[in-house]
Amino acid sequence: MASTESMLTMYRKMLLARRFEEKAGQAYGLKKIQGFCHLYIGQEAVVVGVNEALRESDWVMTGYRDHVHPLVRGADAGMLMAELYGRDTGYSKGKGGSMHFFDIEHGFYGGYGIVGGQIPLAAGLAFASKYRNEDRVTVCSFGDAAANQGAMHETFNMAVKWKLPVLYIVENNRYGMGTDIARVSSVPEIHKRAPGWAMRGEAVDGMDVLTVYEKAKELIEWIRAGNGPVLLEANTYRFRGHSMSDAATYRTKDEVELEKQRDPILKLRQVLLEKKAASEAQLDAIDEEEKALIEKALAFADASPLPPDSDIWTHTTVEEGEPDEKPRERVLGAKDVKWPAHPTDFKVTWDLEPRSKPDPEAKKGAKS
Repeated sequence: MASTESMLTMYRKMLLARRFEEKAGQAYGLKKIQGFCHLYIGQEAVVVGVNEALRESDWVMTGYRDHVHPLVRGADAGMLMAELYGRDTGYSKGKGGSMHFFDIEHGFYGGYGIVGGQIPLAAGLAFASKYRNEDRVTVCSFGDAAANQGAMHETFNMAVKWKLPVLYIVENNRYGMGTDIARVSSVPEIHKRAPGWAMRGEAVDGMDVLTVYEKAKELIEWIRAGNGPVLLEANTYRFRGHSMSDAATYRTKDEVELEKQRDPILKLRQVLLEKKAASEAQLDAIDEEEKALIEKALAFADASPLPPDSDIWTHTTVEEGEPDEKPRERVLGAKDVKWPAHPTDFKVTWDLEPRSKPDPEAKKGAKS
């Protein structure tokens, strides 16, 4: 069971995620953010519960609904908002935007605009970890609609065959854009497909952060022990449309209001109050602190310059010998940047494709 300290941390992080996304939505309405913008409002229990079960050294990647993933891992809120604004002080100098956040310092290896595109990439990260004999788990989340992409099936086959240390999380919010998953999938309970790859499949209530945390902790420990990948289906719900341009007319207002009664933030708040882990005033104060933090992030983004025109063709490739740019060091002058380092003397510590020795008796039988 999560400790009081851990529950308060998760409560704070869910509020941080919620307030960030609410302000991002408002900024989009003011045309400060342009292009696509997919909000995570309603799904906070999934990313926060899983993150609480991870180590700092573990790796994370997701799809284009990616704003809060680096945020809850410790990324700077102002620089993330600046990236949404397309400003030079963003993590990718404003060139990634909403769908392509990236923060190596905190183990976040990207949001990806191609549906399911992150699934094989996560297997690559996990392969690298195993190849280097590193004690690391990669977590890859994707939406329910991505579960029908061919790349998922090919990747899962490889991940199981090689026992890669990767946790795949399908954030099943029931709608692939505007289509109910049950209308387009013969097996809408996606975790039930896992046995087809001899893979462990589990489901969890994605609207309950404590339940997500406990399940994620169990599965991550199982993966870290060398048992191979797991598919976890987190049944959740987004309170907003697929993106800011989606009026969400494919579902009723009554349905949305009913789902809002399962709000993960309100649910954890109730638990904290019932356990007397915090008072109403203390929880309200946490909310005010997170609101103030996001207001500072907005002010930072508003005051940040656009990228210079001379940068239009830069950063498309990495030149030989080009040093890493550490975003927080570049923008904020941070001296405490934690940058990953990997061994260069690679040694394979496992048999990539174990083969059984030929049975001599079977060989004799074939000759006769």
